[in-house]
Amino acid sequence: MRLNLTINGARHTADDVWPGESLLYVLRERLGLAGSKNACEQGECGSCTVYFDGTPACSCLIAAGQADGHDVVTVEGIAEGEDALHPVQQAFVDAGAVQCGFCTPGLIVAAHNLVERHDDPSDEEIREELAGNLCRCTGYEKIIDAVHLAAERKQEAGS
Repeated sequence: MRLNLTINGARHTADDVWPGESLLYVLRERLGLAGSKNACEQGECGSCTVYFDGTPACSCLIAAGQADGHDVVTVEGIAEGEDALHPVQQAFVDAGAVQCGFCTPGLIVAAHNLVERHDDPSDEEIREELAGNLCRCTGYEKIIDAVHLAAERKQEAGS
């Protein structure tokens, strides 16, 4: 099938797509968007989280045939241009919330979603929002710090 989608604001087409392959596979292998990671392929780890029509979703669980005509935003699309990180991405760097980086793309999408909806999330709200994202390196404290930092910066910027 020919797959047509909007990814990070741009129209993309992929040819000869098997309708049952995952959106994650299409993003990484067919379109070269390697930000979303492939870990569990069961929707359990969150490393492949993207926005699908504005809602965070595990791209490994979305069949390519289901994605045709839809809007996808990956971790690459959250950035504010090619040379500027989004404040959530920068907060992860500044707080030291990245180690191996494998879980980071999904965590950033989930954290971005939370900070967009809540100006001052509590530790409990952050833990709940990020519960679908597994990290084996950081122990989560620096990740929670990064989300708080991103929320603080958003408040300071008045957006």
